[in-house]
Amino acid sequence: MALTKSSETATRILQAAYHRLASDGYAHLNMRDVAAEAGINHALIHYYFGSKDQLVIAVLDEANRRLLERQTQMYTTPGDFAAKWAQARAFYEEDLASDFVRVQMELWAASLSNEVLREQFVPRFMAWHRVIEDAVREALAHYRLELPVSPEALAAWIVDFWIGMEFEMLLGIPESQAHHQQALDAMQRLLEHFDRQASSQPALSMTDIGFSSTGREDVQSL
Repeated sequence: MALTKSSETATRILQAAYHRLASDGYAHLNMRDVAAEAGINHALIHYYFGSKDQLVIAVLDEANRRLLERQTQMYTTPGDFAAKWAQARAFYEEDLASDFVRVQMELWAASLSNEVLREQFVPRFMAWHRVIEDAVREALAHYRLELPVSPEALAAWIVDFWIGMEFEMLLGIPESQAHHQQALDAMQRLLEHFDRQASSQPALSMTDIGFSSTGREDVQSL
């Protein structure tokens, strides 16, 4: 009798693989352990997903799909960007608690030496990068900002900050050394400042937001 693929079985495999990837890491991810946690014969993993790399990409796709939908909906919903930044911070805490941040970082690290995995991982990460670029363009238009910086550069700053913060937090670098919350709070205050100014000012210049001619930022007033 031929096997037929069950969505319930595939879901169990993905959930078990997600948990094992978060707890054991990519390097120690064992298909027999995944099968045992899913309560299936380990041969079914190959039947459903093929290789280990295909399985972990399927795990990422399942989680990433929900997160991208969540982020896109948040940024495209009308409202102040200070509130959206606060929501993004809440989402980040959820992602830490659910181990999504750890899973994604495991695949980042594995992709450095695994070209096949890297070819699959990078386009999926860049999908989030494009969401942030679109949000930055919308924010610049919303605040009527005239800055000598492109939306792409601003998006890169934001994305690279989050990725760097995630690595540092997973490495256990404390707030007293890395000042993650200070950076997040500073952006919150900056956006709140923009929100207060947006309705009364036709356009905000670099001087308006606290940058002097020397390029230094005065964040104390924000």
